[in-house]
Amino acid sequence: MCRSIKTLRPPYSEDVTEEDMRAAALQYVRKISGFRAPAAHNAEAFERAVTEIAESTAALLATLEVRGKAS
Repeated sequence: MCRSIKTLRPPYSEDVTEEDMRAAALQYVRKISGFRAPAAHNAEAFERAVTEIAESTAALLATLEVRGKAS
């Protein structure tokens, strides 16, 4: 699932931006919803999901501990 989403944690990616997290969230929402772009009546729910998933991604990446990585 979502093969185009790249790994965002070290050591795979050192400089993760908000744009990277949003792009991953967008791909995820597109995949699970089955829509590349939502109809107007679903646009708000679609955008809210992308925002929430991007925020959750940022929280996850901020709290992950990668073993063997020098701080």
